[in-house]
Amino acid sequence: MNQDTVALILGTVVEEQVEFTLVELCQASQTEQELVVTWVLEGILEPRGATPENWRFGGDALRRACVARRLARDLEINPPGVALALDLLEDIAALRARLEHRGVR
Repeated sequence: MNQDTVALILGTVVEEQVEFTLVELCQASQTEQELVVTWVLEGILEPRGATPENWRFGGDALRRACVARRLARDLEINPPGVALALDLLEDIAALRARLEHRGVR
């Protein structure tokens, strides 16, 4: 017997050209402003602008902030650990993309 499994994935598509202010990023990622500022200081997020009032985050920052929030909340990882985990996750994704491009599964 063959059973088909269907997975429902919910999410929001955000174009990379979209820009968020600090307040908007906090609202969209459901993250406290203080934590986002800590992530900027830690290098997890890289806004344009000199001060928090002038910061502008690209669309990719929303995905990164949401993953960072889950790592911090669910796994209780501190900001330096979140930075390392995000870098490793991105390295894994890049390696997988290279393998797929070469036809290796």
